[in-house]
Amino acid sequence: MAKDQGTIPPAAASNQPSTTGHMVIQRISPQIDCGRYRAKAIAGDRVDVGADILRDGPDLLRAVIRYRGPGETKWSEAPMDPTENDRWEGWFRPSTVGPWRYCVEAWTDDFGTWRRDLSRKAVAGQKVDLELEEGALLIESRLDGMSAEAKTSAIAWATKLRAKTRKRPDPRVIAALDDDLLVLMNAHPDRTGSTTSDVLELTVERERARFGAWYEFFPRSSGTKTKHGTLKDSHKTLRYAADMGFDVVYLPPIHPIGTAFRKGKNNKLKAGPKDVGSPWAIGAAEGGHKDVHPDLGTIEDFDELVAEAERLGIEICLDFAIQCSPDHPWVTDHPEWFNHRPDGTIKYAENPPKKYQDIYPINFDTPDRQGLWDELKSIVDFWIGHGVKIFRVDNPHTKSFAFWEWMIDGVHREHPDVIFLAEAFTRPKVMQTLAKLGFTQSYTYFTWRNYKWEIEEYLTELTRTEMAHYFRPNFFANTPDILHEYLQAGGPPAFKIRLVLASMLSPTYGIYSGFELFENVPVKEGSEEYLNSEKFELRPRSVKGKPNLVPYITRINDVRKKHPALSELTNLHFHQTDKDAIIAFSKTSPGEAPILVVVNLNPWHWEEATVELDLDVLGLDPSDPFEVHDLITDTTFVWRGAWNYVRLDPQEEPAHIFRIGR
Repeated sequence: MAKDQGTIPPAAASNQPSTTGHMVIQRISPQIDCGRYRAKAIAGDRVDVGADILRDGPDLLRAVIRYRGPGETKWSEAPMDPTENDRWEGWFRPSTVGPWRYCVEAWTDDFGTWRRDLSRKAVAGQKVDLELEEGALLIESRLDGMSAEAKTSAIAWATKLRAKTRKRPDPRVIAALDDDLLVLMNAHPDRTGSTTSDVLELTVERERARFGAWYEFFPRSSGTKTKHGTLKDSHKTLRYAADMGFDVVYLPPIHPIGTAFRKGKNNKLKAGPKDVGSPWAIGAAEGGHKDVHPDLGTIEDFDELVAEAERLGIEICLDFAIQCSPDHPWVTDHPEWFNHRPDGTIKYAENPPKKYQDIYPINFDTPDRQGLWDELKSIVDFWIGHGVKIFRVDNPHTKSFAFWEWMIDGVHREHPDVIFLAEAFTRPKVMQTLAKLGFTQSYTYFTWRNYKWEIEEYLTELTRTEMAHYFRPNFFANTPDILHEYLQAGGPPAFKIRLVLASMLSPTYGIYSGFELFENVPVKEGSEEYLNSEKFELRPRSVKGKPNLVPYITRINDVRKKHPALSELTNLHFHQTDKDAIIAFSKTSPGEAPILVVVNLNPWHWEEATVELDLDVLGLDPSDPFEVHDLITDTTFVWRGAWNYVRLDPQEEPAHIFRIGR
């Protein structure tokens, strides 16, 4: 209860306040939708917490962050300090993966208020004998909570405040204002009448949830043009990806593929006898989502693939697609899980005018909701049991929001280190809601952001708004479904440019195999679909004797791993340039050399510009020269001041990745 609250007047009795303290705590950050969803953090990172904290009257306040990790019963505390306009800030560092809880507690700082008022009166030459006695009583009121050593010290301070003296300046006032006494009293606060905010939650995840380089390939293309690849054949592709420095290898569905309405090459409606079909048409006589396509091998072969990946220091990501071919066992065993037409037939997937006769979507409004949900979660549990800790989820925005929240929370209670990537290219607020519901990472609009103003605007939204607390981008430069016009027309320089932007702007980025070989031919003009799409046929690849980006990608991934600033998102800062074709940005990390990236966005022609550096952000003195060392070309330049000239020819190198040194 708050001190000196008094009796509530009868007229207010029918509308009594829920608390009796003097403090108001509001606008806590991070807080997502008034605490409905969890903010996100990485284990070991600093979590900054802010709040508006105020009280009635002139008394001073003190405040702390209270926080508790998974399985902990005792709250830890971190101090908060006032900044401006009643805003208070502090931070704590969660150490383990799992759900954390935090809140803010504030109370009246009786001793601090007394100390402030004493100082003012003493400076004014007023008599302060009673004030000094009041201070001694305040000290003695805290004795019960002190250790023997602290109690001895406190009693000594109280004695000093009561000592009779005629000396000037008054030694009692000097003692009262001594910083050592303030430290002692702050260490033993009186929180009578404190106010504590509602408890908020924080999802704390492992480093791979934020930082990693992803490589996507189809295991069935690891054979030859005429021979279906196997999981055993895929070991060589794992080594290939690991040698380039990738951290995660993403595999499209590896399950049996239906034959009913199977699509042919380039998505033709009629398949030939040798056409392999789309991996997303899941399910056949050989099984469903918990089975391996027999042409790929066995579940034991998959276990060996996971073990090989672990040996190479990379992780396997599996595709989780909630849909079926007409041949999936569920169609017979659980027809109630599907949508039916008036004639009794099951509805196939459509995006008018497009039709996907080889795929049946799931009816999340089925009367057997619990049975469906349990089965879907059991698929994820099954593959976790086989060593998979990362899932790329296909089109989650077309499935039940409630299901995702239920499933992800259930998985994380048992396996808090599991990562879910949402492949949802849809309306912004839908994408944001999926992230709030628990998806670890999200595909983004990066592919369609190619102009300087678009990139700066989009990244500012991702790093400087509330989204930074819950939305983690994964910048894929291409996918089996997305071959952007920029790559189609820009040639090899465009591939370099998009690679640098994806890998330097975002801590997590990815490429789909073929990117390193500059594959850029669409199925037709105006389409983003690849000609001879790997979604419908085997596409074995080899870099031998072909122009490729493999050394460049390897260098980029090495730079990312050696410079911690590139593993973060919100440390991104854009610098001004005087040409729209040149973009410049930096990332900084305490104790590390800043990284400055300058990119020519024009893949067809050289561009020159003056870059105006924000020297304060980079920690540079405007009067001192400094070195910029290009981590791609291994060349060094000496710059001075904020304005510096660059010229970038995309036929040579379209970008600088500078490490700044004094």
